[in-house]
Amino acid sequence: MALPRLRNLSRRATVIVALLGATTLAGAVAVMTSDKLDFVIGGALIDIGYRFQDPIHPHGHRSPSAVWAEVLSHNALAARVRDLFPRSTHHPLVALVVCMDARIDTNELVGDTRRYYYVLRLAGSVMSEREEEMLELAVDNGVEVVVLTTHSECAADRVASDPVLRVRYPHLAAGVDEREARRAEFRARPNIAARLRDGTLRVEQVHIDTHSGRLVPRPTHALAGR
Repeated sequence: MALPRLRNLSRRATVIVALLGATTLAGAVAVMTSDKLDFVIGGALIDIGYRFQDPIHPHGHRSPSAVWAEVLSHNALAARVRDLFPRSTHHPLVALVVCMDARIDTNELVGDTRRYYYVLRLAGSVMSEREEEMLELAVDNGVEVVVLTTHSECAADRVASDPVLRVRYPHLAAGVDEREARRAEFRARPNIAARLRDGTLRVEQVHIDTHSGRLVPRPTHALAGR
């Protein structure tokens, strides 16, 4: 028991030292601040916050009611913090279509916690006509880049490639089968196609390395306007 406690203390001490260092750096450069510098320092502080929370795991069996109560408790705390420190608003210029896999954190994915992105979380990143229309509405409201993603170790992809799981989850498997056709359908929508041609819109496809969060561009068809 002593060894895990020692490791926890060591981890916390390391994070606290890093936090103090980042805070000191932020104060030292305040007189020569810039948007880019503020962005980098803010990102570093947020990353430290992630590292504080990441090692915390639930202990013992908890009922669904207990889990839900904890969600509400965390929300209440977060809301109180937001009341004290209101967020600024940014009109989104980017729309991300991302799988619902909890390992994909869109803030970490783009290194940006500003409200700068529309995010669609969909099983297997599979769009229906509803999501296509939602994306088109976002484009009409100012979005200039749409990012369509897949990711490594995707459960939806695994279902689609396993004959037994395909029988158990037929609609999910069919959705994955149709994913590329749906994306081509979105790019072919008259309004979207026109914006691609005149260069006022980019539609990108990327593959996410689930462990590192690195975006790997994938070639797509019909990318006029690039």
